[in-house]
Amino acid sequence: MGRPGQAPAEAVPGPEGIPGPPAPWFTRLRQHPLAAHLFLLAGYLVTGLAVTWPRVTYLGGRLPALRDAGGYVWDFWWMARQVSHFSSPWSTRQLAAPVGSDLGYHTLMPLPGLVMTPVTLAFGPSLSYNLLSILCPGLLAYLMYRAARLWLPTQLGAIVAGGLFGLSAILTWRSWYELNLALGALFLPMALEAAVRLRRRPGRRQSLILGAVMGAAVLTDQESAVLASLVAGLALVPWVARHPSAARLRAAALAALTGLLVASPQLIVMLQQASAARSPASKAGLLEVNYVLSGASLQEMFSPSPRVADYGLTAVSSYYHHGPYSIVIAAFGIVLTALTLLGIVVSWRRRHARSLALLWLTCVILSLGSVVWVGSHHYVPLATVVHGVRLSVIMPFTWFTRIPGLATFREANRFTELALVPMVLLAGSAVEWLRKHAGAGVIPVLVLALLETGWSGNPGIGSMPTALPALDRPIAAQHTSSIVVDVPFGIRGGMPVIGDGFAPDSMVLATADGHPLANALISRIPAGTLNGIERNPFYAALLSAQGGQHRTTSAQFRQAEINARQLHIGWVLVWRRIPPVLRLLRVTDFRLAYEANGVLVYRPAHDVARLAPGTRPLAAR
Repeated sequence: MGRPGQAPAEAVPGPEGIPGPPAPWFTRLRQHPLAAHLFLLAGYLVTGLAVTWPRVTYLGGRLPALRDAGGYVWDFWWMARQVSHFSSPWSTRQLAAPVGSDLGYHTLMPLPGLVMTPVTLAFGPSLSYNLLSILCPGLLAYLMYRAARLWLPTQLGAIVAGGLFGLSAILTWRSWYELNLALGALFLPMALEAAVRLRRRPGRRQSLILGAVMGAAVLTDQESAVLASLVAGLALVPWVARHPSAARLRAAALAALTGLLVASPQLIVMLQQASAARSPASKAGLLEVNYVLSGASLQEMFSPSPRVADYGLTAVSSYYHHGPYSIVIAAFGIVLTALTLLGIVVSWRRRHARSLALLWLTCVILSLGSVVWVGSHHYVPLATVVHGVRLSVIMPFTWFTRIPGLATFREANRFTELALVPMVLLAGSAVEWLRKHAGAGVIPVLVLALLETGWSGNPGIGSMPTALPALDRPIAAQHTSSIVVDVPFGIRGGMPVIGDGFAPDSMVLATADGHPLANALISRIPAGTLNGIERNPFYAALLSAQGGQHRTTSAQFRQAEINARQLHIGWVLVWRRIPPVLRLLRVTDFRLAYEANGVLVYRPAHDVARLAPGTRPLAAR
């Protein structure tokens, strides 16, 4: 739009009052009210690609070499398959075959899977996974900018706040390796913006928007939905309690009802799975151990970001690694912490500044978990013993997990994500103050902050291809429902697990060949799944042999052979050669069919005997 009183560009009169030619399309685009938002979003996305380099190069056909990555690829494939067949995605027999599993507590990400279904069907699930991973940092930054703009008076402060949030090492690491958590974090700024807008302009429309955001959070990641609910609740409860009225209560109730309605498919299957007969498998003490081990230390949270090691500052970044062992990044970074503290000082008298500071402090304490971590040691003040695990009764996280429905919120360091929300808002306020009082002196501060953002990947993890045609083509060519078993064999991901960690490629290959997979990565493993797997003699013998045991009797071998035929196991892929397992395969009538990509492929003897002359098994050549 032009200046007030100025005619639109396309209607500016020419000579003698004749309308001139319309303005060029790029001029009209630049003047559109949404143009600034589109340009800012594009800037965030490009910056996100830069600070997570080389993640964008994985679009060429690579994946992080992790079982989690293979699991996400399978999730996108499964959602697209079920959506295209108008079937429920919340249970499957394609994993842990033929027993199958409920997926109510699994990181299925139904909403992202639904949104990406056209991409998945057209280009494959690996592209859907990689695309969301590389776009997530920019989306996180833009959504936090929108929320920050409601509190910060200038564009600069809000833009910086968005960047510090979405491009932080905490969230870019999750975009690399834990996509469900990164996508779930999108709803923290979305919930904040929707709740604040409801406070400012109460009405049905804003209530419906907030409810839709909360329901969508549940359909993306349930633990993130808990954090988003805390954000919305902290914004709305004081508003309702300070001046209670029927209108405010109706607005809050409508938002809650809308959220429950949108989230109802996920909530229903979770309630069904939580029933006594189908509950997630768990042993006493496993959750409590997670409450202890998932806590972050103060040293971790307030150390320089380990990202600075990429710039040669290894001595600085090593300070982070002196805390408890953790696979996630929990460091806020020195610059963000300093800006937050400055923001508290310069905005102390501003509305909600003290509430933001209190929220930050609370999140830091909750992130410690159920003990106090100092360096690599933990202390348990006022200890109580729960299922044989010592927990501190004065740590807030111990009581947080006692809230009904929150016992399975087992990762205390997830609260570092929530802590970023008040931190970046306060840091944005500090940047505004610096810009006003120091002018261009704010630029070096922003450059230092940028050095602590992003993540370039863990060197020890590496990458894997999205396809192994030489290995998987014969399996895909067999259009049957025969089961594929990978060795090492295991049902992993939940609590407890059985077997060993299988090859990360396993679940990716299953999306290409379409065969049921005996292995499985499931976030919360139902008890019936584990019991069903262990009751099958072939799987029981495989688990025993894989563990190096040689006590299987001839009768048990015979039972395993019969059971393998009953299960219709058509393929055994040996990724790691374990002598007892190879012996088990021989005595249960499996024969080596071929070798590809370093993997031995066994098939039932009668199937190998029917192979064409040019494809005889390797052992017969």
